[in-house]
Amino acid sequence: MPNPTAAMLVIGDEILSGRTRDSNMNHLAKALTAVGIELKEARVVSDDQAAIVAAVRALSDAYDHVFTSGGIGPTHDDITADAMGAAFGVRVDVRDDARALLQAHYDRVGTTLNDARLRMARIPDGASLIDNPVSTAPGFTIRNVNVMAGVPSVFEAMVASVISRLAHGAPLLSETWRIMRGEGDVAAPLAQIAQDHPDLSLGSYPFQKDGIYGTNIVIRGTDAVRVQAAIAQVQALFPA
Repeated sequence: MPNPTAAMLVIGDEILSGRTRDSNMNHLAKALTAVGIELKEARVVSDDQAAIVAAVRALSDAYDHVFTSGGIGPTHDDITADAMGAAFGVRVDVRDDARALLQAHYDRVGTTLNDARLRMARIPDGASLIDNPVSTAPGFTIRNVNVMAGVPSVFEAMVASVISRLAHGAPLLSETWRIMRGEGDVAAPLAQIAQDHPDLSLGSYPFQKDGIYGTNIVIRGTDAVRVQAAIAQVQALFPA
């Protein structure tokens, strides 16, 4: 059976403007790779409902799982919940279980659950909550879309919660071989190796050190025997 597939949708003007550097995609990619879920695509969209809706619908149809980050906070530009409701044609409103979580949290810290904070309890009909052990305000899962916060510490905690209940695949194994020759010198032999191993992913990543060009060859796959055979073929062509 092939591994489950996934996509990520990063939501936020602050990412596209360069004001905020996104680290969530890197974290998600590593977490999914470890459990055999293949991250196939990542998109970044602005805080625009039409753009979010279009992206969510496309990614939800194309992949087994979708993970989003950003836009579920208390401010006016946090529109992800409404976009999810629009994408799937369901109502979005304050939900009792989400409100209770927030009320208990703000009671503990001695802060008022005002209208702005209550926005974080607005959940699309039919969605299940995603636990947030960091700051309480929940994410949610609607159909195959997991909607999570953009703050890295919260996002990472939510990812752990979601992944723990998903069906896993075969973990992706990786081997690397460093060649002190440029990509132009190794391209043709590597193309043949890739053709010999269509079930594996073979990537070449150039670098420069002390004025000398080199290439890191990375082979990935779920079958350890096949990965080792391919890397041995590379090593035979380009010995250390």
